[in-house]
Amino acid sequence: MSVSDAVLSVKRAAKFFGNKLVFKEVSCELGPGEIMLVAGPNGAGKSTLMRIMAGLSIPSAGDVSLNLDPEDVAYLGHATFIYPGLTALENLKFWGAMYGLFPSRDELMTLLKRVGLERAAEEKAGSFSRGMAQRLNLARIYQVEPKLIFLDEPGTGLDPKSLATLRGEITGFRDKGISVIWISHHVVEDTALADKVLALGGKKVAYFGPASEFTPEAAC
Repeated sequence: MSVSDAVLSVKRAAKFFGNKLVFKEVSCELGPGEIMLVAGPNGAGKSTLMRIMAGLSIPSAGDVSLNLDPEDVAYLGHATFIYPGLTALENLKFWGAMYGLFPSRDELMTLLKRVGLERAAEEKAGSFSRGMAQRLNLARIYQVEPKLIFLDEPGTGLDPKSLATLRGEITGFRDKGISVIWISHHVVEDTALADKVLALGGKKVAYFGPASEFTPEAAC
């Protein structure tokens, strides 16, 4: 794959916080419709790297090329970005308006049904559990229909049924030509859904390549 064909290209990225090195010499690339799983132990810098990839943080060294318009990129981090005083429907309506989208109530209800929240449509989001808030945040991403999605541990707080649904959605993105960069602690289960794996360890890349050749030990 040439750099011009890549949705995202990272070349020798490094990140310091003060004098503390988080990682260095990180290089990878992602093409259209590819799913890349980011693995590694706690503290390896996975979330920091994802924020750099998404343009939300600046690397201390190296280059990051994100070859998409900002409106074609969606990011789901640890914060859910929901407005607690608004209902689930009102949150989706507000988020849609920020992107110039004005879906009907029926369209919004379809999104909520997709994430299993149709019965909570009129409830204030401030009363939601962590899992419910995470599912509402996923509905926000589905509404935008981006070309590249960053998912930082999207399964946090989800019950087994919702987690299975999420995995189905992620593989469905590939079928639609949508690229996904996905941080997961369920490495064994989720590697099977990915095309590529980027594993961080020892403040550098421990593995980058086909998911079919990755062994979880490389992420330790």
